[in-house]
Formats: sequence, structure tokens, C-alpha cells
Amino acid sequence: MARGGTKQVAANRKAFHDYFIEDRLETGIALAGTEVKSIRQGGANLKDSFCVVKEGELFLHGMHISPYEKGNIFNKDPRRTRKLLAHRREIRKLQAKAQQDGYAIVPLSLYFSGSRVKVEIALAKGKKLYDKREAAAKRDAKREMDRSSRGRY
Repeated sequence: MARGGTKQVAANRKAFHDYFIEDRLETGIALAGTEVKSIRQGGANLKDSFCVVKEGELFLHGMHISPYEKGNIFNKDPRRTRKLLAHRREIRKLQAKAQQDGYAIVPLSLYFSGSRVKVEIALAKGKKLYDKREAAAKRDAKREMDRSSRGRY
């Protein structure tokens, strides 16, 4: 979610389709220099990524950052696990809720806040198939209403 003074780089739109978003949190992320340069060029993808709490620390799995063109030997593995930076009590709170059945911690967006890269993560509850169908029906109905109010058919 891009706010004033921020520049969004990547968004996980699939998360809104697959989950009910309940609680959001802004975290920092530990990156190498070439990864930051690649993100500045738009080489990041959050699709199919998720977060895991391990030994009191928060990690992001499955995020793809394309290798930086001029990075040669300094480039890291594009799909490596990256550490997210958050306060210990926030991590404990997320872990307690995520251990409940049907909950997951998913990244929503990746953006620059000033010169720092931030990740917006959320505690999310998985949608069932009928929930997805209901959301699609509401979206289609709203689109039809907007279309008819403009006079287009």
C-alpha cells in the first residue's frame, strides 16, 4: 500500500483473492546491495510468497528478486529466504495468531519508504472456494451497476 513519500515496487494481488486480510504490519527486510538495486529497477515479485516464524524471527520465503545486471559475483540467489525485521512482541503476536487453524502470514506489498525497502505483511485467514465465488459475484454486480449508471450497455 503506497503512502505519502513511498514508492510501491511490487504487490501481491493474489493474496486478496485467496485470503481475508485481518491484521497488517509494516516490516523492514534484510537485503544485499545488489538486491536493492534490482528492486529499484522493478525486479521483484511477491507471487506465491509467504512468511514463517522460526526461533523468534520472521522469514520471507518464495519472493523472487531478479539478479542485478551489473552485479556479477555479488548477486545472491533470486529465491533465497530473507529475514524480515520487526519487534519481538509483534512477531510473538503474529506467531500466536498464525498457529490457529486456517491462518497464514502473507506479504501484501513491497515498497520504498525513503531509501529503505519495506514489506507490508498481513495476518490472513484462507478463503474457501465459495467465498471466492461470492467475492467475484459482488465484483461483477458492482461493475454492471457502474456500467449501467454511465449509460453504457
